[in-house]
Amino acid sequence: MRLKYTAVIVIVLLGLLASACGPKSDSQNLIIYTGRDKDEVAQVVDLFTQKSPQYKGKVDTLTLGAQAALERLKAEKANPQAGFLWGGTQQGLQQAAAEDLLAPSNPAHADLIDPSRKDSKGRWYAEMLLPEVIVYNHDLLKPEQAPKDWDDLIGPAFKGKIVIRDVAPSGTMKTIYSAMMYRQGAATGSPDAGYAWLRKLDANTASYTPSPDDMYFNLDRGVGTVTLWNLQDALIQPLKNKRPWSYVIPDSGVPVLLDGVGVVNNPKSMQAALDFENFLLDPQLQIQLSKDYYQIPAMKLPDAEKPEWLAKLNIKEMKIDWDAMSAKQTEWMNYWAQYIKGKGGK
Repeated sequence: MRLKYTAVIVIVLLGLLASACGPKSDSQNLIIYTGRDKDEVAQVVDLFTQKSPQYKGKVDTLTLGAQAALERLKAEKANPQAGFLWGGTQQGLQQAAAEDLLAPSNPAHADLIDPSRKDSKGRWYAEMLLPEVIVYNHDLLKPEQAPKDWDDLIGPAFKGKIVIRDVAPSGTMKTIYSAMMYRQGAATGSPDAGYAWLRKLDANTASYTPSPDDMYFNLDRGVGTVTLWNLQDALIQPLKNKRPWSYVIPDSGVPVLLDGVGVVNNPKSMQAALDFENFLLDPQLQIQLSKDYYQIPAMKLPDAEKPEWLAKLNIKEMKIDWDAMSAKQTEWMNYWAQYIKGKGGK
């Protein structure tokens, strides 16, 4: 009996030793902070885990605006939770890189992204381009009544007709408003003309909403008939959610934002984040996303493989010195929040 008992112990110990020395799963958990469309996120994560099944059930996503995601990464720097940032403005990504929140990476197809659209040290890469346009409710506003250019928005015809996604939490809106400031010559001279323009816009604004969804509903329900937003949503929301939207590309040109990605400086999920980034920045996936979700890929792709809508798109880009604008953005937006927002143009 003692021999049998000893043999059992030996077998158990050998089993434990074998399991300790044997192969282990090297897959990590991955948390992604993203502002992307929820359906798009679900589809991409599903495709990723199909291709890399070791990550199945190990990828979680948290939907956050660009500014909220940046603030969260800052707050978590000592104990990072996220592994990947999927969506962010150039200014936000540059700030995250400068504060050591993002880690260098070298995805397989990085060479297809122009140097001006990626960090020189590989800490962030543009994934898509976001032209900012004027969106209007075509059930309530005829095409000939819609604004044709930015300055139309501050005229008497749109008094109380504009709804705005609140600026402070939104990287997109901060960039649009900063572009309006820059357009008035504020980057090279006095900001007064830019502030005056934003006061007039505020006087015509019916509401500021805490989230994009609230802004969508306000535009649908006629709280306002016009908003400023990105072309991707202006194209996809009418199809996805049957929203009564049309858009205008302003005559004087539009700011074209870089919307990018980065691997968070988090060793606990670094490999998973690198694998996801490689998957996301694959040209074939980017072509598919342009077809399914109206994305304009930041990487160079063959014209023959672009969907018809993208091949025909004609965008007049506003000329902006992004570094000069970025240097002033915080100052401008702080002033707007303190002295202009909600004052009715006073």
